[in-house]
Amino acid sequence: MISTLSVAPNDWFGLLSRLLLALFLGGVIGWERERKNKPAGLRTHILVSFAAALFVMVPIVAGAVNNGDSISRVIQGVAAGVGFLGAGEIVTSSGEHSRSIPVRGLTSAAAIWASAALGVTAGCGLWQLGLMSAFLCFLVLRVLKKSEVH
Repeated sequence: MISTLSVAPNDWFGLLSRLLLALFLGGVIGWERERKNKPAGLRTHILVSFAAALFVMVPIVAGAVNNGDSISRVIQGVAAGVGFLGAGEIVTSSGEHSRSIPVRGLTSAAAIWASAALGVTAGCGLWQLGLMSAFLCFLVLRVLKKSEVH
């Protein structure tokens, strides 16, 4: 099953299509965040998705797909690394004196994490899963509104 993820190093179209898909999928989420004037907007989400795709594609192109552990370790590293980026988004959005201010930036951090996951799907060549997931993530961000608690 994992061998279907492989792409040859000289398959320029296959490589480029995965990278362009990552740009597009991250852009879908980033565009929505940009429209809401969030600090992490279009460029951030595109770059997160693109970088995640690149990290996943390196072992795939290098021929390490026969060893599923290498892909799994890369995905774990991407998820953990992007978690730090998301934490930075939460801290920056909360401000310095946030003891009486509710925590802000959780949705933006989750969107960054989702963009990384979308990049992983693109890097693995799972374009159907990536498109469906981007659509569903976009729906969650656009349709489900934050409830106001008074």
